[in-house]
Amino acid sequence: MAKATKTQRTSALRQAPPKGQKPGKITKKFIINASQPASDKIFDVSAFEKFLHDKIKVDNRVGNLGDTIVISQQGDGKIEVIAHTQFSGRYLKYLTKKFLKKQQLRDWLRVISTSKGVYELRFFNVVNDDAEEDDD
Repeated sequence: MAKATKTQRTSALRQAPPKGQKPGKITKKFIINASQPASDKIFDVSAFEKFLHDKIKVDNRVGNLGDTIVISQQGDGKIEVIAHTQFSGRYLKYLTKKFLKKQQLRDWLRVISTSKGVYELRFFNVVNDDAEEDDD
């Protein structure tokens, strides 16, 4: 009998849940906080929400959200994405950067992960060197 390779054994382990346990329903919650640029009126939160609806892929198909992914606007510049399937926060960060580039805001805003599942849009910190030169 031939020995199974290491990759064959690990892939077999990933496919089946442990005995006695059922595969649980995956639910992930992500929040994108764009309240700071939205309050300065340079970022349109509703346009960003529509962009996410149009661009997020489920099973390698755009516009296939259904009930698996829910995107909603939460008050003052916050967007909440609830996924009932495998979904990556990095993919959400990638789409946010893509939207910023499309709106020509990538030079002023950056996407930062403040905690697990929470992303925030912040302005780049610009140090004013002119004020320091005047003091000399």
